[in-house]
Amino acid sequence: MSLARLMEPDRRWMKKALREAERAYRVGEVPVGAVVVQDGILVGRGHNQVEQLNDPTAHAEMIAITAACDTLGSKQLTDCTLYVTLEPCPMCAGAIVWARLPRLVFGAFDEKAGAASTLYNIPRDQRLNHQVEIVSGVEEEAAAGLLRDFFREGRER
Repeated sequence: MSLARLMEPDRRWMKKALREAERAYRVGEVPVGAVVVQDGILVGRGHNQVEQLNDPTAHAEMIAITAACDTLGSKQLTDCTLYVTLEPCPMCAGAIVWARLPRLVFGAFDEKAGAASTLYNIPRDQRLNHQVEIVSGVEEEAAAGLLRDFFREGRER
């Protein structure tokens, strides 16, 4: 089986996360979106709501993880995958570890705050009691393009 075919489910779910990022974009939030999937079923979704909620913790990942925990009635997401359009920051990377997510798939790399490979690698840190499989760069161009457009428009205003 080809690599492209193996990655098809990841790309399909990342496109759902991209739709969440577009929702954030439309309301003036940094366009990051996330979905949590268990056995091929979406159990949590979120997009950045930092400005809307006046809450620095209202990142897409945090909202999607909270929604998934609520849906599943558990604080641990041991058989789920988190798809997020931008590499998680340290706060979100820590939440991924604490939620015991076994797998993280992200789109664009974050050179200023990335904590899943770029600046730090919290989900893979062997000193912690849980490590996460990481797949990066899925739909990277689409995710990075949304961010570039958002910040370009902001500079033009």
